[in-house]
Amino acid sequence: MLKLSLLEVYLRALPESFLVIFAVYAFSKTVINVKRYIISSILYGISVYLIRSLPIQYGVHTILNIIIIIVLTAFLNKIVIIKSIRSSIMALILLFICEGINMIIIKYIFKVNVINMLSNTSEKILYGIPSLVIFAATVFTYYFYLARRKKLNEVINGETI
Repeated sequence: MLKLSLLEVYLRALPESFLVIFAVYAFSKTVINVKRYIISSILYGISVYLIRSLPIQYGVHTILNIIIIIVLTAFLNKIVIIKSIRSSIMALILLFICEGINMIIIKYIFKVNVINMLSNTSEKILYGIPSLVIFAATVFTYYFYLARRKKLNEVINGETI
């Protein structure tokens, strides 16, 4: 079980959920609908908390999270299902890469014992911030690049324009 504390939910899971949903918008090249974005991000954050509370093997929660992201972005945000699937997988792969880079830096450059760090909630949150910053910088840069090049598509009544 990978249960999260309430502190982790507020300081890590919710910001991460907003970034992941934003990444899906970016990778699907869709203009953000702010109301749907906020609702789906909060629902995804709650889903992450509930999924992490389940007594399941590590890794299964990732698959369930991908399914939740796809359902939220396809049905609530009206992103085309194929784009939603592709973008959701791309977003989580990028997030894992950012977390991997962060762990390598923590372990080999700062010489921190990762097992001890992961067992302490406040250290885990603190040391996890750089991966979120790297992820956010990458996604925001990509989204604003698309916006500047006018490559973002509007979704109106479930139709991409």
